[in-house]
Amino acid sequence: MGIILIGAWLIGAVLGKPGVFLFLGLLAYMLWHLHNLRRLEQWLRDGRTYQPPEASGIWSEVFYLLYGKRQRERAQKKRLAAMLSQFREATSAMPDATVVLGPGDEIQWFNDAARQLIKLHAGQDVGQRIDNLIRYPEFGNFLESGNESGYILIPAPKDPETTLSARVIPYGRDLRLLILRDVSQQQRLEQMRRDFVANVSHELRTPLTVVNGFLETMIDTDDECAREWSRSLLLMQQQASRMQHIVEDLLLLSRLETDSNRPPEKPVSMPALIATIYEDVEHLAAQKRQQISIDSESEAGLYGAERELHSAFANLVINAIRYTPEAGRIRIRWWADEQGAHYAVADTGIGIEAAHIPRLTERFYRVDVGRSRDSGGTGLGLAIVKHVLNRHEARLRIDSVPGRGSTFTCDFPLSRVSRT
Repeated sequence: MGIILIGAWLIGAVLGKPGVFLFLGLLAYMLWHLHNLRRLEQWLRDGRTYQPPEASGIWSEVFYLLYGKRQRERAQKKRLAAMLSQFREATSAMPDATVVLGPGDEIQWFNDAARQLIKLHAGQDVGQRIDNLIRYPEFGNFLESGNESGYILIPAPKDPETTLSARVIPYGRDLRLLILRDVSQQQRLEQMRRDFVANVSHELRTPLTVVNGFLETMIDTDDECAREWSRSLLLMQQQASRMQHIVEDLLLLSRLETDSNRPPEKPVSMPALIATIYEDVEHLAAQKRQQISIDSESEAGLYGAERELHSAFANLVINAIRYTPEAGRIRIRWWADEQGAHYAVADTGIGIEAAHIPRLTERFYRVDVGRSRDSGGTGLGLAIVKHVLNRHEARLRIDSVPGRGSTFTCDFPLSRVSRT
């Protein structure tokens, strides 16, 4: 620009009209810029033209920088398109129904499995809220709760015989993946298992009662034959009693699993319940010269089913007695704080290795099978505890050190605490 203006002024000075030629020089410079701006506008508008137009001066640099930026954008678009294609191919190949939900739970995309499983249609369902198509109150509450680690079982929208497991996974900016899986077969198998266990346990109950009754009568008979077979009869009675306990625990566990109703919201006095449990187990602890102490630090109670809570809490104390050596100590503690209420049973028993703790609440799982059988355990006590606590919105914490003892703590939420 300086060269053009100086040249125009010198020519004008020679011809005696420096102002006119200076103006003409500026005008030519502006027209050159306008011409290049028009070329730039045409190049940007016509996206099919990949190479930039030829230019000189500052415009050569401008076209070069814009050309580099356009190349980077094109490469990024290709990468994003490839990633999107891979995502769609992967989700389309998944056997589970996958639905992409927007910030308002509106459907943005879904795979072929979703089209088949919940009967979605691309033309009319994209943009609709998912809870307008899956109309179950439990499903709507599940979406609102934002439960990322849990799942919910719901019937299929247009096939009530099909049971779906629904999970929600957040990703990106305010986006969520809804994953639906057909679990009808697993549910049927689980129901068959529960029915089988319940029926077999029920059918075994009567013959075991008869066998126990006859064995008790034979043991109490004071004759030579009974005295000769007394040891065998006692062993038979012990094993029959153990089988009877297993049957009773199986029936209780089956009832807890199949009962979908919430436990009654009746206030249960915890100090009175703990005193009852102490009276029930006192003679067991006395046989092993164990010392049981009770620390009832709160008068608060619980809303729930008293029989279920009694069964769970008594199981924890009985387990502590079984796995604590003679002359050991067992402590029952009840307290409440700002998080809720807590029931804990601590012992000075054999303890449990950390590797076994996650599986302790599985039915029939035993850390030491021989020791558990000798102590009369059925392997169902902690499974019963877990189901009772789940029905009362509580959770079980287990802390244990091998050789030093264990502490089992039941944590109840504030909504379950009764202050009356």
